Amino acid sequence: MDKAKATELAERIMVTWSEQDVEAVVDCYTDDMVYIDPNTRGEVQGPDAMRRYLSKLFGRWEMTWTLREAFPLADQEGAAVLWHATFRKPGSDVTVETDGMDFVLVRGDRIQRNEVRFDRAVLAPLMT
Repeated sequence: MDKAKATELAERIMVTWSEQDVEAVVDCYTDDMVYIDPNTRGEVQGPDAMRRYLSKLFGRWEMTWTLREAFPLADQEGAAVLWHATFRKPGSDVTVETDGMDFVLVRGDRIQRNEVRFDRAVLAPLMT
């Protein structure tokens, strides 16, 4: 994967996640997908588990994602993706912003493994 392809894929995924359409996001992943983020408490495996996770997540948070930069992996199809995000509880005026990174392995034009890293402590002002 070259830098242009990594950037295009990352931009497409960020837009899809920001739209918060469960099926559109699930369609970005392979049937044997694995997803991990600071909220999952372990791996989310497969489309059905991802649908359940996203339905809860999108019901609790209004989120936007923008790409900062994508770096293709040297030895595998995938990228390290730096992003900026905003989080807000539905109906709240309080928004927090944070930066983070995804490690993504890709098969074809879909994500097979996605590991998300960010400091969840930034969400504390939204938990009250």
